Amino acid sequence: MRNRGKIVLATASSGIATTLLLGGRTAHSRFNLPFDVQPNFICNIKKQKDLAKLIRVAAAIIWDEAPMTIKYCLEALDRTLKDILDSDAPFGGKVMIMGGDFRQVFPVIQKGSKTQMIYACIIRSYLWANTKVLHLV
Repeated sequence: MRNRGKIVLATASSGIATTLLLGGRTAHSRFNLPFDVQPNFICNIKKQKDLAKLIRVAAAIIWDEAPMTIKYCLEALDRTLKDILDSDAPFGGKVMIMGGDFRQVFPVIQKGSKTQMIYACIIRSYLWANTKVLHLV
């Protein structure tokens, strides 16, 4: 997409993965997500600021290592994009490409049980019903 002159925001759940992405940043850094995200949080992005303008012109958002993200982070981004883009569509209608392997890492819940980690996983999010899963072979 970038070769076609499109803007793509490349993010990842960990700082190490961002080093592999051209212009990549952690999702927390890119979208001003709080570190202790809770249900119903939103990202700290003002509608008139440069970041909101960048999001509006971006063709897509890529989020690498998405399975290790707590579902509340994804949901906060969804609510924020809906607000910035004035759309009720998932992620405000923005193309969201999430990559990762669910067999590698679950979300980290400090002193959490296996049940808590599974509940925090993005497949437990209300957004998952709108997600098209593609498997690489």
